[in-house]
Amino acid sequence: MTQTSKPAGKRLFVKSYGCQMNVYDAERMADALAPEGFAGTADVADADVVVLNTCHIREKAAEKVYSELGRLRVLKGERAARGLETTIVVAGCVAQAEGAEIQRRMPAVDLVVGPQNYHRLPALLERSRNGPVVDTEFPLEDKFDHLPAPSREAMRARGVSAFVTVQEGCDKFCAFCVVPYTRGAEVSRPVARVLADVERLAGAGIREITLIGQNVNAYHGEGPGGGDWTLARLMSRVAEVPGIARIRYTTSHPLDMDDALIALHRDLPQAMPYLHLPVQSGSDAILKAMNRKHDAASYLTIVEKVRAARPDIALSSDFIVGFPGETDADFEATMALVEAVGFAAAFSFKYSQRPGTPAADARDQVPEPVKAERLARLQERLEQQRQAFNAASLGKVMPVLIEREGRHPGQLVGKSPYLQGVHFDATGTGLRIGDIADVEIVALSTNSMTGRLVGSRASAA
Repeated sequence: MTQTSKPAGKRLFVKSYGCQMNVYDAERMADALAPEGFAGTADVADADVVVLNTCHIREKAAEKVYSELGRLRVLKGERAARGLETTIVVAGCVAQAEGAEIQRRMPAVDLVVGPQNYHRLPALLERSRNGPVVDTEFPLEDKFDHLPAPSREAMRARGVSAFVTVQEGCDKFCAFCVVPYTRGAEVSRPVARVLADVERLAGAGIREITLIGQNVNAYHGEGPGGGDWTLARLMSRVAEVPGIARIRYTTSHPLDMDDALIALHRDLPQAMPYLHLPVQSGSDAILKAMNRKHDAASYLTIVEKVRAARPDIALSSDFIVGFPGETDADFEATMALVEAVGFAAAFSFKYSQRPGTPAADARDQVPEPVKAERLARLQERLEQQRQAFNAASLGKVMPVLIEREGRHPGQLVGKSPYLQGVHFDATGTGLRIGDIADVEIVALSTNSMTGRLVGSRASAA
């Protein structure tokens, strides 16, 4: 009996810019389109649908999107000449902020969809066959209620660590930030729905969960018995899910770093000793102009409390240099805060004017050469601190979550509790991806560490 071959499925290519929330959203877009027959591809030239999942935090991020769209316009024409259709989608925060302007600048774009509407992707793609579509209205329904659950195979293919969104939006209105305008007001997902996601992931063999939100430690989701739960209470409950060995959360605001969450780092073994806590500046005058609602002293007090609760904790942060009105003295205050804290890692950027934010219209903008010089100084010091933190790992035994096979036979690669990449030889041990191994750090390279296997303390489900 002759079998007829099935037609090839549709191909989806998604490229994400910016934050971890966008990485998570990109995965959920793929989940939304999987029931429609879409399979992912790493080659954009093979894609029937191309999604750029965009970030609007900095000017260069938005301009990168337009540069990418120029290349996609050419690709779309080349594929059309071969009789192939290509649908170009701009999603995420640039889509939310600029809407129809994207299609005006780039007519090759078929669909513009905001970050709260991607659960509608299948229907929106169908509509776009009849002409350009823009959907950036904030919906009444919760997108998470309408997204299909990913398959077990898809979850496991993404690795043994996973993001789970617990909160979206922000009510802080920092003067430099577009998030309140592109993601909306703070909304927390109910505890039961978060736990359902975590239990699904654990069932697929995921060992590490990172709870994410634009302001994640402001979480106030409805509990199973009524009443709001804090992030600390939610994390304690997540830790009870069988198979979950590690829990992280990001991104936090200093104002919402309460005593219960600090104590959790002391009391919950699954809570990793790593905290990303953006400060942005060490100058009280600049922090006030940024509308951060905290000062340098209160930030340092939080750091002191966290380290008292968990002495081995590592801290990372975000910094903006060259904010309007920043003087040499203001910048030196930032450098002083960096010295006082000592960071294991950090993200630092020159201030970028974002249309629609209060700081964009400030008259006292800092000249670009001054921004560049300050950023170079800051990044040099932060890199020195990162290297010093890694150097202090030499000789220590760390639990390493195994994530993949290495380049050499018998080699495994994983990450430490501090998000450091570690590779080691495991020939003949039977260790698998998802296991946790005790590894002594014996050598350092620029972006990873070499370890020697000491033993294993936990096994994958």
